[in-house]
Amino acid sequence: MEEQFGVRLEKLKKLSELGISAYPYRFDSTMRFAEIIAKFKDHSADELKQANEEISCAGRILAIRSMGKSAFMHLFDGEDKLQIYIRKEMVSEKDFALNHLLDIGDIIGVKGTVFKTHTQELSILVGELTFLSKSFHPLPEKWHGLQDKELRFRQRYLDLIVNPETKQIFRKRSQLIQRVRAFFHDRGYIEVETPMMHPIPGGAAARPFVTHHNALNIDLFLRVAPELYLKRLLVGGMEKVFEINRNFRNEGISLMHNPEFTMIEFYELYRDFNDYMNLTEELLLSLNRELLPAGVIQWQDKKIDMAPPFKRVKFMEVIAEKSGLSPERLWDEGQVKGHIQKHFPEEPLPPTFGKMLELLFDLYVEKNLIEPTFVTYYPKVISPLSKASRLDERETERFELYIAGMEIANGFSELNDPLEQRKRFEEQLRNRERGDDEAQLIDNHFLQALEYGMAPAAGEGIGIDRLVMLYTGAASIKEVILFPLLRPKE
Repeated sequence: MEEQFGVRLEKLKKLSELGISAYPYRFDSTMRFAEIIAKFKDHSADELKQANEEISCAGRILAIRSMGKSAFMHLFDGEDKLQIYIRKEMVSEKDFALNHLLDIGDIIGVKGTVFKTHTQELSILVGELTFLSKSFHPLPEKWHGLQDKELRFRQRYLDLIVNPETKQIFRKRSQLIQRVRAFFHDRGYIEVETPMMHPIPGGAAARPFVTHHNALNIDLFLRVAPELYLKRLLVGGMEKVFEINRNFRNEGISLMHNPEFTMIEFYELYRDFNDYMNLTEELLLSLNRELLPAGVIQWQDKKIDMAPPFKRVKFMEVIAEKSGLSPERLWDEGQVKGHIQKHFPEEPLPPTFGKMLELLFDLYVEKNLIEPTFVTYYPKVISPLSKASRLDERETERFELYIAGMEIANGFSELNDPLEQRKRFEEQLRNRERGDDEAQLIDNHFLQALEYGMAPAAGEGIGIDRLVMLYTGAASIKEVILFPLLRPKE
């Protein structure tokens, strides 16, 4: 690598000796490669010769085949590849000298006419050559140099250069976010922005990252969720709001978890969790129309039908079905504790009853929810911000949507009783004392807002990264985040 750097540095010096600027300020490109290909691909060689249309374009050199007085090169403009042909008699002496100083990875601009080679490959016959940027390192070979996934994630810029399919993933991610945003705008929702640094972490059961504000001399927490701020807006009378937000959770890294991730949270007054399950189906149907015409995703070795309506199962009932514990025994902390100790002795015993139920769900249910499924009526002990169920006071009107064994969405009828909310927060504090370091703290400012009165409402959060995983077939969340968090190299 050091030898290559030295050789290329020498070529840079020779460019300077020729009076060629190695890093010019701009280049006038008249057409992208895709436009050139679309416009001229069906023309015959004779038609192209007659047209003699001059164009200018730019790209990174991916391949060079030099033949003394001529050279073929393949350029890549970030989306498409195109061949160029340089002949000594067609360019200036300086440009031809420049041709011999080029390396794979360099970025150049060319002006010339379109023609077809004897093999009918669309190409540019170069009349002028402009140097735009020097590459001091060789590009990795597509099939050998970037098969190391960690290298791809650490050096995403190289991944984008040599693996066109990577760019397609992020193009689809952009389309998905645009479609999601349009879906809510079309329904009269207002897009808002709420703080990313919180004096008290809240809105989700998660460990926060801590930072310090020097001027105020206070600790602040990167947000784990925007929920408690968005509900303040409901108190203020904003009827429909949403935020596409970055959240930060100080948790492990896995195929489905990155400490920094993207969600959309949305809230609407006068709605409940049933309305929001229906709205979620509408949203995914809208995404299907734009991103999934067949309505089916290929997830590893499975085909998943994404067409609503989705299956709905109750949290306690589906655990009972898979575990063999009856629903009533599941409500008995001693029975649940004994079941875990007997059947999963290798698992650390969770510190609270709610965490035990979540563990049973993870072990028995989650990975088997392949087809889109709403899991409903979560227990109150693990749903501190959800309204109690109208069917059973021990449960709440909460749902989570699972697809391909992943939690995609979490929503509920919002708890708007400030006295009940305070009790739930106090129970969370007791859970923290028992060892649950993800339990929520009491947010008195949020409670004060609720005391002014918040109308009935529904709210939901959807993981954008996991949605992109589904719609692109990516097996790891790192594939759909441009720069995922990785352990620093020594």
